[in-house]
Amino acid sequence: MGYGELKIRSYDVQTHRARVEDLERRCEVGPSKRVVLFTDTMGDPICRIRNSPVYKMLIAELGSEVVGVIQGSIKLATVHKPPKNLARLGYVLGLRIAPLHRRKGIGLELVLELEKWFIANDVDYSYMATEKDNEASVNLFVKKLGYAKFRTPAILVNPVDRRALRLSPKTEVAKLKIEEAEFLYRKLMTSTEFFPDDIGSILRNRLSLGTWVAYQRGESGDGFGSDGKFPSSWAMLSVWNSGELFKMRLGKAPLSCLIFTKISRLIDKIFPCFKLSAIPDFFSPFGFYFMYGLHLEGPSSGKLVGDLCQFVHNMATKTRDCKVIVTEVGGKEMLRLHNIPYWKSLSCPEDLWCIKAMKNEENTILQLPKTPPTTTSLFVDPREV
Repeated sequence: MGYGELKIRSYDVQTHRARVEDLERRCEVGPSKRVVLFTDTMGDPICRIRNSPVYKMLIAELGSEVVGVIQGSIKLATVHKPPKNLARLGYVLGLRIAPLHRRKGIGLELVLELEKWFIANDVDYSYMATEKDNEASVNLFVKKLGYAKFRTPAILVNPVDRRALRLSPKTEVAKLKIEEAEFLYRKLMTSTEFFPDDIGSILRNRLSLGTWVAYQRGESGDGFGSDGKFPSSWAMLSVWNSGELFKMRLGKAPLSCLIFTKISRLIDKIFPCFKLSAIPDFFSPFGFYFMYGLHLEGPSSGKLVGDLCQFVHNMATKTRDCKVIVTEVGGKEMLRLHNIPYWKSLSCPEDLWCIKAMKNEENTILQLPKTPPTTTSLFVDPREV
């Protein structure tokens, strides 16, 4: 490649932490045509992968300067391919290149080195996620590295109002025990794309706040679903406190957005009786809840999903710096079926997931993107958010 002194090596906390944090501050995260978000890893650059079963971070150096980083994790999860449905998946995330060193092939070298680590760890497929309109990322992974476009889930973001929302008196929300939640997920969602085989570890993680079900009041007793019987309509989801790992901050936004934010908060303060929803202060570091493992059944389940979202919102109002609630569902077609509140200006209707076979299974990998989703959504692992 002609870089001479370019070196790629494993991240070492003592040697590289300060320089990696400096690189993060120089890199803008987020689609350039909308707002730009900055991340605050709170002194732990590998916080986004630390909870994964197996993980690695690589850095690229030119002399004493860290000019690029990339992260990867490995897990066993569901992928619909013969002769088995379980596969070892390697997830690529956190690719950052210093602004002055972009378009020099450093990103390509980092991905190739990470793929070598995947292969050494018997990974079947490597996958990544990016904004659909991120041309640089799509060109790198699809055109240069041979990844195939796989799914386009929707990322939904909803602000947290400081007031609690009123739930329907006809709806009952119950928290499941971890054992009950794991039983239901394995019973009902093992065929969901990318469902993690170690779901129990996720549910038992300290960042997982719990799993809740919603149903019509009076339709369920103790041991929800343990006897194989369920209400006529019901919904289930789990909540992960991502704000304990890292914070977000709005870095750039139109002046009109800043003014509108200030005005809405002023009106809410002076005239609280109006009960207007004030826009949270996104210009200071904030945390967020991530809703995952969404499952619903029955004709009224869409409304029950909405009730669960309101319940989670009320939970978030009690967490001081939680300002948004985020979830990800399997694309526009599933978005129409779910009653999930979100702000269009903050959300991404079509995130792009790309996948690549690590074992020269070209025929299989070409078929995966053409296979329609078999269930209501992808299972988005909260450890990879």
